Amino acid sequence: MRTRTNVLARLGGTARACVVASALALVALAGPAAALGPDEILDDPALEERAREVSKGLRCLVCQNQSIDDSDAPLARDLRTLVRERIEAGDTNDEVVSFVVDRYGDFVLLRPPLNAYTIVLWVAPTLVLIAGAAGLVLTLRRRRRIAAGAPTAAGLSAEEEAALARILERERT
Repeated sequence: MRTRTNVLARLGGTARACVVASALALVALAGPAAALGPDEILDDPALEERAREVSKGLRCLVCQNQSIDDSDAPLARDLRTLVRERIEAGDTNDEVVSFVVDRYGDFVLLRPPLNAYTIVLWVAPTLVLIAGAAGLVLTLRRRRRIAAGAPTAAGLSAEEEAALARILERERT
């Protein structure tokens, strides 16, 4: 009798993980392609290329981890439209970016400038990395001490040891 089995079930653990990772990567890569609607594209290819270049440097204020060029959020669409309107009006790329920054602040830039207001954005990842490394080192040292048999807490008093012995004796019987 022939039985049908799931293809993934027949694969080994590593091969299964590779198939799943590949599928997720394809889904992730396919997502941003649908962000820009056909009605948003400018007729002039040179202007459209400039608009795409500017849009790739502006952060989606909803998603916060994507450029407005990659995001399909309604606010990102509005910002893409604004960028294209400014470019069609004759603004340079820098003027368009300045216009958007004046309205939304430096946070709208995917690479905000280093200044007093954005220093935390630039320094925080390094501080978090240092804190994580320090925590890892402390944890590894503590585990090494425990494995070496070093006492981790004060020993029991004579009364506590006697009480523990009585409890353990009762458990055995």
